Amino acid sequence: MDRIFKNIAVLEGVSYLVLFANMLFIKPTHFELYKTLLYPIGMTHGILFIGYVVLAVLIKKSQKWNFKVFFTILLASLLPFATFYVEKKYMKNA
Repeated sequence: MDRIFKNIAVLEGVSYLVLFANMLFIKPTHFELYKTLLYPIGMTHGILFIGYVVLAVLIKKSQKWNFKVFFTILLASLLPFATFYVEKKYMKNA
């Protein structure tokens, strides 16, 4: 399960960045393309976000995370690039 969390953390971070890229770079120039891409990118990111949070809750005990570390890991799901940090720092042994 740790390996799955590690992969989901990376995929969630990538999907977050793709969602931002769609909003920042495609929307101003190609609005129709933006609207077309928004649903599949947003849905993918939403599913990965939920998977990230659920897996974090499930593996909290096996990783022996205290409340501070667990809160940091959950907070990382809201910040760009932070899930990459979590994957490198807290999932070394997975």
